Amino acid sequence: MLISLNWINDFVKLPQMDADDLANSFTMTTAEVEEVKTTLQHLKEIKVAQIKSLRKHPEADKLNLVTFDFGGKEVKEVVCGAPNVREGLKIPYAPLGTTLPNGLTLEPKKIRGILSDGMLCSEVELGIGEGSSGLMELPSDAKIGTSMLEFLGLTADTIIDVDNKSLTHRPDLWGHYGLAREFAAAHEVELAKPFNPDWEKKLEAKFSKDPSPIKPKVETDSSCLGYWGLSVDNVKVGPSPQWMINRLEACGLRSINNIVDISNYVMLELGQPLHIFDRDLIEDNVIHIKTVGEETTFKTLDEFDRKLIPSDTVITDSKKPLVLAGIMGGLNSGVNEKTSKVFIEVANWKADEVRKTSTRLGLRTDSSQRFEKSLDTMQTYRTLLRTLELIFELCPEAKVVGKPEYDGDDLSLTKRLSINTSAQRITSVLGHDVSEEKIIDIFQRLDFEVEKKGADLKVTLPTYRTTKDIEYEACLVEEIGRVIGYDNITPVSPMTDIQTTRLDAARTMHRKVQDFMTYHGQSLEVMTYPLIGEKLLKKALWPVMNEELVLVNALSQDADRMRPSLIPHALNTAAINSKNYESFNFFELGRSYLPDSKAFSKERYQILIGRFHKKETPFMDVLNTTEKLLRSLNIPFDFTAETGKFENPLMSKEWGGAHPFEQMNIRIMGKFHGVVNSAHPIVMKQFKAKGFFSFAVIDITDFHEREIKAKDKYTPISKFPASRFDCTVVVPADQAAAATLDVLKKVKVKELTDRKIVDVFEMDSGERAVTVSVLFEDPNRTLDSDFIKDSEGKVVKTLAEAGFPLKA
Repeated sequence: MLISLNWINDFVKLPQMDADDLANSFTMTTAEVEEVKTTLQHLKEIKVAQIKSLRKHPEADKLNLVTFDFGGKEVKEVVCGAPNVREGLKIPYAPLGTTLPNGLTLEPKKIRGILSDGMLCSEVELGIGEGSSGLMELPSDAKIGTSMLEFLGLTADTIIDVDNKSLTHRPDLWGHYGLAREFAAAHEVELAKPFNPDWEKKLEAKFSKDPSPIKPKVETDSSCLGYWGLSVDNVKVGPSPQWMINRLEACGLRSINNIVDISNYVMLELGQPLHIFDRDLIEDNVIHIKTVGEETTFKTLDEFDRKLIPSDTVITDSKKPLVLAGIMGGLNSGVNEKTSKVFIEVANWKADEVRKTSTRLGLRTDSSQRFEKSLDTMQTYRTLLRTLELIFELCPEAKVVGKPEYDGDDLSLTKRLSINTSAQRITSVLGHDVSEEKIIDIFQRLDFEVEKKGADLKVTLPTYRTTKDIEYEACLVEEIGRVIGYDNITPVSPMTDIQTTRLDAARTMHRKVQDFMTYHGQSLEVMTYPLIGEKLLKKALWPVMNEELVLVNALSQDADRMRPSLIPHALNTAAINSKNYESFNFFELGRSYLPDSKAFSKERYQILIGRFHKKETPFMDVLNTTEKLLRSLNIPFDFTAETGKFENPLMSKEWGGAHPFEQMNIRIMGKFHGVVNSAHPIVMKQFKAKGFFSFAVIDITDFHEREIKAKDKYTPISKFPASRFDCTVVVPADQAAAATLDVLKKVKVKELTDRKIVDVFEMDSGERAVTVSVLFEDPNRTLDSDFIKDSEGKVVKTLAEAGFPLKA
């Protein structure tokens, strides 16, 4: 949310301090500030100038060389192509070094061989207009050398951008007046109170004794908590004054017309949304607040058709819906240039109902954002009067017809919350000495009423702080702590015995995985969302769309269902980082979700290991890392290239993104619980990633909660030498290199104690040269040369019989 410090200064005199320091103090006491920026700063640098002469550019027919005076010691010359340039014209001049609203900083530049010293500007280039056919023409009495900021009568403003998430519990801070109260409390300065009883009486005197044309009716099954309505005649729709436009634009809203701008201005000032109807568009002068009752389509102001369900609350006239309650008005209810009679609506709505409807429709507005925070119905009447005041200011001929009409909850029954506390209890909880006098002063600056009863304090709260925020004594302690500043409280370590906690089996395994992958796997841990979108699944060529696990009220289309696998997110992670790094390693401990026969979700806990390299496949690295990880976890496993009659559940054969040859299945406790694979070039092309990506996925659901006891045992180093034998065989193009390991398991030599793939090389023929390594060892004897030669022969023969001959 954008906060204008000029606007804040209407209600409180801010201390003379740097804007960044002011923003930092707001972060420490109230809410996090994301950015501080200054508006219209460039207009200080841009000066009023007068053209003295012009001549044609020698190299371009449509360009002129313009000399001008801007109040400096010398006459400047620029290259200009504007059609309305002429001698004697006064125009805005931006000197070198000026940064324009579009981000361009003016530097010395040659245009068709001639240096242009700055720029003559249009309204668009100054950021104060939407369309222009040439230079901005200034009146003849404009003083040369005057800054455009001064000439236009504008004031530079400092804008503080506050993180909305840090204000969700404070509905009173969604308007500048509530924010000004916070600044006043934090900096111990007085808060102006323009909206006082005398102000109310002055505006109430404008009411007439004529009958009100419209009396709103609220149905009890609607989401309405209270509804004020007031009819005003003789309004004149036109442009807003510049001061109002400046403030709206500073807060991120564009000007539409004076009446619509008034509604937005009051919302930004007081935090209460409202709607102004064209009264001539209200059939039979009926305003009825009710649920829609049946499924229907409603066209909102943004010209989209919205599908409403029976429980949605709408404001209707005698024939049709006019407004989707708390969210957006209808296309057939807004003010236009012909409007002369208006009906002002200021209402409050149930926060949960607004949130559900807004989320379901995917329609988030400034209005719904505020109503979702639980606004105070007691503030609606003040909002109505402030709206009326601005209408009178911008439309002096306006006239109230009747008086404000109300329906909804009985406001006279509203009770203010009182909480008992004491200086001693507040000091004890904070761990910081704060005098009772100081505590009372802070409460009063926050608009709390304090009644002293001996050592106790009875604190009565304003209604706008109890809709969602303050509920019990601890909340009062928090108020004192944040206002005095948590950074002013000396941190003290708790004086208590710390009991060691034994982690459960699942957490222990997760920690072991994290430690191994970080220290030995040299990988960074990533955490991707368990939600995914259909677009990413299709991009990854994933065959399972999880249509049964689509969310009813998804926040976005990119996260509208539970993910069926970790692989699509891993591909996306690899693609994003491939733009910046030659190679990288990462891993993830996460869950995937698959529907069962009843469409309920099955959660699967999985480990994903991913490696990317620009120039060569990292498949063997992933295979080796996976093997070492499983050994470190004391999980019995073996690799196999075949699945037999059963499909590996972690990666369907239907997935078109799997590399056909760089693939290995992982069998744990007799079942397929993992896979090592490389991404097919086709899927890498889908993600526009140039390079090679290999990954392993291990499903630990069936055993991650079991305590796998260490099975390590000491094996003495053999006294007898071992013999390692390497050979390179040719693997056909239609088979995986990993198939060689399955063949080596069939070699009938009990002294063969280890087998692995050392290297894989793609041959020009499409076949692959695969180097395998085996180890012969006997702990009780030295293997003689004849035995070794015979065993090596058996290895070569077994491989050849399986279709893997030695490479020539």
